[in-house]
This record gives sequence, C-alpha cells and structure tokens, in this order.
Amino acid sequence: MKAELPAVTFPGGRQVPALGLGTWHMGESGSSPAEEAASLRAGLDLGMTLIDTAEMYADGGAETVVGEAIRGRRDGVFVVSKVLPHNASRTGTIAACETSLKRLGTDHIELYLLHWRGNHPLAETVEAFETLKAQGKIGAWGVSNFDQDDMVELLDVAEPARPLANQVLYNLARRGIEYDLLRWSQVQGVPIMAYSPLDEGRLVGHPVLEEIGRIHHASSAQVALAFLLTKPGVIAIPKSGSPERVRENFRASEIRLTSEDLRLLNEAFPPPTRKRPLEMI
Repeated sequence: MKAELPAVTFPGGRQVPALGLGTWHMGESGSSPAEEAASLRAGLDLGMTLIDTAEMYADGGAETVVGEAIRGRRDGVFVVSKVLPHNASRTGTIAACETSLKRLGTDHIELYLLHWRGNHPLAETVEAFETLKAQGKIGAWGVSNFDQDDMVELLDVAEPARPLANQVLYNLARRGIEYDLLRWSQVQGVPIMAYSPLDEGRLVGHPVLEEIGRIHHASSAQVALAFLLTKPGVIAIPKSGSPERVRENFRASEIRLTSEDLRLLNEAFPPPTRKRPLEMI
C-alpha cells in the first residue's frame, strides 16, 4: 500500500506534500530530458506533486523539462520557480516570469521566489510579485536563501503582503538554520523549503545513516530524508534524474525514526550551538 506523504500547510490553507521534486542540474548538456521528465512524472504518480525549478537551472533548460513532465496533467501540480537577483527589478521580474511561463508551457506558477538577495530593492521586487499575482500569473511569492534578519526586513517592506515560503540549504550536515531561522519561520507560519536535502549526495553512504538504515530496511538517503520529514513546516525537495531513485526517495515517508535514531543522528551531526552565517551552494 502506498505510504501517506506528510503535508505542509502554507499561509492561506493550501497543503502540499512535505516531500517534493527538485530539478537543479536537470536540462543540462549531456543529460536525458526524456528520462528526467519521466522521473518527475514518476514522482507525480506517487503524490509528490510539488516541483521546484528556476530560470537559472541550465539557463531555463530545467523549466523546459518540467514543462514536458506536467504536459497533460497540469492540474494538481504545484510548480515553484525563481527569478534571478539581477532580473529582480520591477519590470525585470515580470519579464522573467513571462519567459519562465513560456518554457513551462503554462499560464501560471503557483509559487515564484526571489532566488537570493541582489542589488534591486526588495520593495521593487515585491511590487512586481504583487503585480504578477494580481494578473493571475503567479499564485503567491516567496524568497530563497534569506536568513532571519533578511526575513524580518522583508516582512517590514512587504507589509501587508507576506511571503509564502523561504527556500534554504538544509540537511543533516547543514543544520545551521535550527539555531534561529527554523524556529522563527515556524512561529511566523512561513514554511521552509530544504534544497540539497542529501547535501548533493555527500550524505549517501554515511556510516551512521547506513547503520540506522539497516534497522529500518532503508538506504542512507532515505534516512537523511526521513530526518527532514520529522521537522514541522519543512518541505524537502530532492532531485533525481531516474524514476527508480524517485521511488526510493518516496519510501523515506515510510520510515519512523525513533528517539534512539535521533540521538545517533545528533551525535554524528550535532545541531548548532551558536548563530552561523546562512549557508548557500
């Protein structure tokens, strides 16, 4: 029987699965767009209906792959894309979004993010986001790679509008946000999207994850994802170019980590004891 994916609720009540689909490095030279689209469709079949992409990924190539994957099944898919900071002026944001829509083959994006802070004023980017929202081209907007101070500033600038989510680097090896940003976001009701949840593959094969995995008849990657699924308000977006690996990722939702498992993970990957600069890759 298919496992029930945990859900995260966005401000406004929209629910999405806490385990979605990433596309970083898709659509690049040497990749197989057909297989990559098939992997995304495999995830959609399993209920992993949130797909994250960006205009930066393969210079739009990843968005094209997503467009192929959602062709004929657009309803029910929650698409996330991002605007690059140098495009994030008022007019530039709108133009970038329209280009992304063409590559995606759709007339709207559920969630549109500022990829990271740049030189354009936040107020200008937010104004553009609100215009796109009023036009029906995006359902909501948010940010990526924003630390707590950035988020506080953003809330002040955007008032009364609010970001729907903040996408940041978060995995067992990169737990810095647990010191402040994660709890602040949970209190504020702003979900965290965790990119590179397997630390670009570096967590795969870790001996402690392998040890815990043997107990649960699971892989080290599944254990790393299961850890993130224990965190309220966190959406993990692993990328995989093969349907088989996507199905493996999905089975992370079947793992129920015990207090002893979490103790071992905390020993191997200690949570932060002081404020650290927000990590990015």
